[in-house]
Amino acid sequence: MSIAANSEPPHLLSDKESVIDRTETLACLGSELVYVQEGTGRYLKFYWQQSERLGLKSEHIDNTENQESFAPIDKADYFKRLEQVLATLIPQKCQCWFSLPQGAVEFELLITPILPTLGSAATSVLVMGRLLQVAASKNQIQIMPKSENLDNDTRSQQYQKLINNITTNIRRTLDLKIIWQQTVDSLSATLQPQFCIICPYYGDSKIRVIAESCQPNVKPMLGTEIDIASQVGFTQALNTLKPVIVEQAEDSLFKTDKLLIVATSHQEQPNSLIALSLNAQCSHLSAKELELTKEAADQIGTAIAHATLYKELESARQQAEDASRLKSEFLANVSHEIRTPLNGMIGFLKLILDGMADDDEEKALFLGEAHKSSLHLLEVINDILDFAKIEAGKMELELSPVKLDELFNDVENFMRLQAEHKNLSFGMQLPETNDEILVYSDYLRLKQVMINLVGNAIKFTHEGHITVTADVVRKKVVFKEQEFPGMVKVRVVDTGIGVSLDQQDKLFQLFSQVDGSRTRQYGGTGLGLTISQKLVEAMGGEVHFYSLGEGLGSTVTFTVPLYQQPVMVSTGESESASSEQ
Repeated sequence: MSIAANSEPPHLLSDKESVIDRTETLACLGSELVYVQEGTGRYLKFYWQQSERLGLKSEHIDNTENQESFAPIDKADYFKRLEQVLATLIPQKCQCWFSLPQGAVEFELLITPILPTLGSAATSVLVMGRLLQVAASKNQIQIMPKSENLDNDTRSQQYQKLINNITTNIRRTLDLKIIWQQTVDSLSATLQPQFCIICPYYGDSKIRVIAESCQPNVKPMLGTEIDIASQVGFTQALNTLKPVIVEQAEDSLFKTDKLLIVATSHQEQPNSLIALSLNAQCSHLSAKELELTKEAADQIGTAIAHATLYKELESARQQAEDASRLKSEFLANVSHEIRTPLNGMIGFLKLILDGMADDDEEKALFLGEAHKSSLHLLEVINDILDFAKIEAGKMELELSPVKLDELFNDVENFMRLQAEHKNLSFGMQLPETNDEILVYSDYLRLKQVMINLVGNAIKFTHEGHITVTADVVRKKVVFKEQEFPGMVKVRVVDTGIGVSLDQQDKLFQLFSQVDGSRTRQYGGTGLGLTISQKLVEAMGGEVHFYSLGEGLGSTVTFTVPLYQQPVMVSTGESESASSEQ
């Protein structure tokens, strides 16, 4: 059995002559307008049902040089479409106005390439169309910008593709940095702007560019701070949560004619602002395109919100783990600090009870060591109890005027012996005044702060000096609804071991120690600075720590409100007093 097949089946659009011969047949099937045209614009065959009624004869067009009797008004856009159809061999649908001897008409056209023989390039198209409207004069026709000449389906597909790309990309990650960059990259790849930037919005009046995509000839804006109120359209985008297109002045921060501004949001709360320049192709966006832009912004805003929440949860989890670890380390260290003096007390008392002391002098020595251990244990327990009170909000302060000179004398008498025992130079100095310096604080707690800070300085200094000074800062402050004329700043400076720059932020963290092994080496709970900070803040001041690095010493400062303005000794009086001495 044999099967016979036609190796060359007839194809309507594969033979130009065949198409030309069948043009009128196609018209009779229902097409109002049918013509075959070369890429140069020359009509090879033309048929239109309404041509004679509007003063146009087909013979005036077919195979003649009089092509202007039926010509597209926007020739640039029309022939650009012809070139695209011939190059891609993909039909296109569009709307187009044509000029007539007695007016103008608008058609909806379907432009289809006539497929050439294998190995040849397409040179002509078959165009079928239907009449949409007639204008008495072509002067009444307003040609829309190129972006509007593109059919709505093509533009919608482009924008829908943008949304799909962004959605696909942002679903792959919860990393905010990646989402910022993918957003501007996706917008730039689709709309081809000169630049595209995105700025997180946290409710402040200023925003900062965190990611950008720009052409090589555009000045980068990454890190630029933008004042929302000074830039047209930004406030409107935030208030309406809708895309805004604004004209830009010559002196604008953005060097472009038009700017598209979009606020991304989650649950009606804006979380970022996107700004991009509009090129000639996208300078006019339809309502549908703006709606799709809003949809893309909503999806970006949701992705940003989810990534932000994930980041916050991760940070909270990490902080909880760190706090748990630090708390465990703190408890282990404190237990060591409690056991050490307690074991000392038990050991020396046991020696006395067992009659191991040879004489009264040795017995007194054992008692003295037991007493020293008990004081150390009391200090540790006091630190723990103070810390617990502060954290529970149970620390009660009796604020009243405190004489600074009395405070300095008490601290010096208490700490000088410790400094001299380590062969350290120790000095405390007040500013020269004609009357007393009074500060507003709790005397016992302020003394505790100074003893903590000076004690730390002595503990971590092996040679050199410890210097404590005070300065009066004239600056009106309000504390507990009471106005004070200034602050007193106290500095504790030492030449000790110092702290590396990357470790200084741990000094005031709860249960955190710069180096647990170092704390074991020097002793102590590591709560001194934290307790001092909490007490000073409760008395209306601040505590700060400074060190240039390990081995370079350190400086701790704290402030307390000045109760009344003292009369300072002038430079002339000070020099006179010095000469008399």
